[in-house]
Amino acid sequence: MKDKLFKKIITIPVIVYALVLILLPLIYIFILSFLKSDSYGGVINVFNLGNYLKIFDIVYIKVFVQSFLIALVTTLICILIAYPFCLFISQKKKKTQTLLMALVILPFLTNSLIRTYGWIVLLRKEGVINTILLNLNIIDNPLSLMYNNLGIIIGMVYTLLPFMILPLYSSISKIDNRLIEASKDLGAGSMATFFKVIVPSTIPGLFNGSLMVFIPCIGYFFIADLLGGGKLMLLGNLIKNQFLTARNWPFGAAISITLLIITFVLVKLYKKTGGKMDDLGGF
Repeated sequence: MKDKLFKKIITIPVIVYALVLILLPLIYIFILSFLKSDSYGGVINVFNLGNYLKIFDIVYIKVFVQSFLIALVTTLICILIAYPFCLFISQKKKKTQTLLMALVILPFLTNSLIRTYGWIVLLRKEGVINTILLNLNIIDNPLSLMYNNLGIIIGMVYTLLPFMILPLYSSISKIDNRLIEASKDLGAGSMATFFKVIVPSTIPGLFNGSLMVFIPCIGYFFIADLLGGGKLMLLGNLIKNQFLTARNWPFGAAISITLLIITFVLVKLYKKTGGKMDDLGGF
């Protein structure tokens, strides 16, 4: 009886947290998305579906397409980097694996905004990378590494790569080495073993990592602002601008709810393809 009472008591803070900081703000945003905005940035309490219909305007469709393309490219690059890195780590001793994974997690201890400013020092025309290349006579003119799509993708990959490495490493570390040895004994080469043994065994981690990279990539507006120079509008930037600049809160709320629905659909697809919700923190 005391154990049941204790369990109920310790769950109260979690319930209050979920109610006050998650559920109530979502309900507020959902209701706000069906209201109207006046000319002065205020909100008129009149039911309106125009905010959702406005999303289908060609201007905003382009923003959705641009956001998904940047997120897709970022996800693919993270996969190409994370797979060989995780395979490399998995072949090391346990102490070395622990050290290398600690180095992967270490950047999380620093604010991502500060780390993005660090990339500005590296990528700008008078930055570290261009200075080194010019001094080595590898290039004649500074490369344009930021204030464009390349700068945004570099920033996104750097910021989100750990989210791909962690689930992939978890999946790869669970592979029975006897399967790999059996594949080699049967005459399979390294590439055949990778695609027929390793990749199928790591599908859950691959989907998990892809989701954790793709979804945040759409909303990381500060990277597009700092490394993209505001030249490319992503969904995160659009939402921020509607709330802070255009002061059209209902439309910003409608875009936010639409993005939430897209996220929910992606998670459901992940679940149907064999993913485990436990891998996503119990979503």
